[in-house]
Formats: sequence, C-alpha cells, structure tokens
Amino acid sequence: MEDKKRNILITEEKIKGRIKELGYTIAEDYKDKNLYVLSLLRGSFIFTADLVRYIDAPVKIGFMTTSSYGNSEETSGNVMIVNDLPDDITGYDVLVVDDIVDSGITMKFVMDYVKSKGAATVKSCALLDKPERRKADIKPDYCGFQIPDVFVVGYGLNYGDYFRNVPYIFNWEEK
Repeated sequence: MEDKKRNILITEEKIKGRIKELGYTIAEDYKDKNLYVLSLLRGSFIFTADLVRYIDAPVKIGFMTTSSYGNSEETSGNVMIVNDLPDDITGYDVLVVDDIVDSGITMKFVMDYVKSKGAATVKSCALLDKPERRKADIKPDYCGFQIPDVFVVGYGLNYGDYFRNVPYIFNWEEK
C-alpha cells in the first residue's frame, strides 16, 4: 500500500455536518412512530452510532450482519444472513442503515426480509449511494452523499479488514 496515496473524497467535517442533517430529518419524519434502526454490520456501525445521536426520538437499535462481498470489491450477488435480527420487529417502523448502496442487492434483500418479519414500514438510509453500479431497483430513502463509481474506504468502509476507523472517505491513487 506504500505505492498508493489517499485521495480524500469526503472530509470528516462534511460527513459530520451531513449526518447531523440526516438525523434531524429522520427525527422529524419518525417523531410519532415506533422507530427501530437496523444497522447492517460491519460497515455501518460508525455511521449508525453517529446518526442515532441526532435522532431526538425514542429509538430501538438492532444489528444484523449480511455478506455478499467477502474480500472482493464486487458483490457475489448472493446475500447471506450471518447474524439475524436480534428482536421481534412486528409493528415497528424500521429504518435499515448501511454504509453504502452500491449494487443495491444487499439493501433490497434486507428490506424485503424485514418486511416479511412484520415491520409496519421499512425505509433505507445510506451514508453513500453509488447509483452507477445499481443492479437492484432501489434508491436510499435517506442518503448522505452520492458518489461516482470508485472504490472507497474509510468511515466504516474497509479495504481487506482495515481502514474502517479512518474518519473520512477516500480512494487510492497511484503515486
């Protein structure tokens, strides 16, 4: 990795500001609802933690782990549930939170799955949206940033098993 440099696409400050806006909007939209935030691990844990701090409403939070990428930059197209929903979500207004909607396959799968478990409503929230790569007919209901078709890392998104802790979004460039 020494032969590459980080090209910062979204700064830490921009991320913080946009998450605050999203949190306030979601709080307003769900103020009289029974909100359950479902964070898709591992990529969305940082985004979810920051987001829910700005949702000034009663919130129940759960985590689900799915896998379709492995260590690849592209989805296999097959979504597997690694860790299922921890709670009965019957009657809840569920907001599925993920780090990125790329192909859309995982988000569509999870939203359909959550609906089948008895959720009253299901919406999606993603920090990043990469519509150029879409394979499933889905658009996040709440979106932080739309990005071009480049491989991104940081703020929860990983390269191998690393860089989730970086507080900004970047991609690699040859030096």
